[in-house]
Amino acid sequence: AKCFAGESDGFIYTRINNPTVRDLEQTLALLENGYDGICTSSGMGAVNVVYMTFLGQGKHIVCHKTVYGPSRSVLEQQWSRFGVEMSFVDTSDFEAVKGAIKDNTALIYLESPANPTVSVSDIPAIAKLGKEHGIPVCVDNTFCGPYLQTPLDLGADIVLHSLTKSINGHADIVGGVIVTKTEEHYKKLRPMMITLGCCMDPNQAFLARRGLKTLPLRIDKAQDSAVRIAHFLEQHKKIAWVAYPGLESHPQHALCMRIMRGPGTMMSFGLKGGVEEGKKLLNSLKICTLAVSLGGVETLIQHPASMTHAKLSPEARKQGGVTDDLVRLSIGIEDCEELMGDLAQALDKC
Repeated sequence: AKCFAGESDGFIYTRINNPTVRDLEQTLALLENGYDGICTSSGMGAVNVVYMTFLGQGKHIVCHKTVYGPSRSVLEQQWSRFGVEMSFVDTSDFEAVKGAIKDNTALIYLESPANPTVSVSDIPAIAKLGKEHGIPVCVDNTFCGPYLQTPLDLGADIVLHSLTKSINGHADIVGGVIVTKTEEHYKKLRPMMITLGCCMDPNQAFLARRGLKTLPLRIDKAQDSAVRIAHFLEQHKKIAWVAYPGLESHPQHALCMRIMRGPGTMMSFGLKGGVEEGKKLLNSLKICTLAVSLGGVETLIQHPASMTHAKLSPEARKQGGVTDDLVRLSIGIEDCEELMGDLAQALDKC
């Protein structure tokens, strides 16, 4: 009876809790230096649990204008139907965040680095702003993972991940997790996950726990390659621009060095020939795989405007900086020389 009343943490029904899932939740909470974790059936499950907990009719959210496509489109296409107000701003511009706050703002939501522009936001400054106004700050930490960045240590109230990405690292599960800084937020969010029914399958939790064991090895290898590949692309005559926090040319390079433990494995770039040349590049690669997702052992390349962010309107993509020429690259653990050779031979055909 105590278990069903929520007075005991016994295992009575997998939608409510499960020992394998619980182990993963507590492990991820330790890595994020949080109070506790809540695993979900997908990354979007985690996003919507946060939205459902803090948003409602008459409430307002300040959201990074450049986030994972479904994280924005679900606000514009679904949550707007229920009277939720939203402001999409560049959260790497602190003044833009400050100026967007209203009396009814109930949540500040951002990704840092952002998907797919790889812009970096000043999490400590935004977290301080949120506390001054009594507004919880949630950071999607998928691009970094807890190995490279711990937003709760930087002042954020909530951090979430798509476990599908670098934490699992093998592209063979779908899952998400929410970690809170305080017991108060945990006790608000966990019942919402249970009510919505977006619980994690125990076998997915087992596989994510397996992938977690090699997280530092995989990230170190991929990040070393990413630094070299970013410099290679930046110097290539057919590349118009490269966005990677590890490059001094990145507008938030200094901030990245201050709040992150490394520049990560994600970058974006554009070709001088635009969309058509980008298509030639993607179709000419032999080692890099044309696919969505990121953070796995394989190097993945994709075109966000026609893939991950296709459900956004052209206006929303433009406002979010998801230009038609933007190509996103997630570096894996393959041999770096082979990856650069693959990109070089594909660029020769552009």
